[in-house]
Amino acid sequence: MALDCERMLRTAALRVTRPRVAVLSAVHAHPHADTDSIIGVVRRDLPEVSHQAVYDVLRALTAGGLVRRIQPPGSVARYESRVGDNHHHVVCRSCRLIVDVDCAVGAAPCLTASDDHGFSIDEAEVIYWGRCTGCSTGQSS
Repeated sequence: MALDCERMLRTAALRVTRPRVAVLSAVHAHPHADTDSIIGVVRRDLPEVSHQAVYDVLRALTAGGLVRRIQPPGSVARYESRVGDNHHHVVCRSCRLIVDVDCAVGAAPCLTASDDHGFSIDEAEVIYWGRCTGCSTGQSS
């Protein structure tokens, strides 16, 4: 994975550093992870990395289009490596598990606004809410 991350960083014209490779690898390995979780994963290999360094790397990776920052209402910011498409998310109301959901119909932006107010819309953000299988099963017993 490290070599793939190095290639991705170079392709995005970002300097290859150990913290950047570690953070990008962590996001790929743990989709929808929050910053604290990413810091924990990165510190397994780079115990000296600071919180600020991880925040800075996440900001650079997001700006470079290598990761996507999402923040469902009531949640801290989370990061995912699935970029370049207009997918959505389903969030469990109980445990807050987040799972990717492809667009329901058609091409991006998946939904047509009833009135676009002159905007050239290129993305729609949809969040589905419910209870995951584990929480649904746990509540029904």
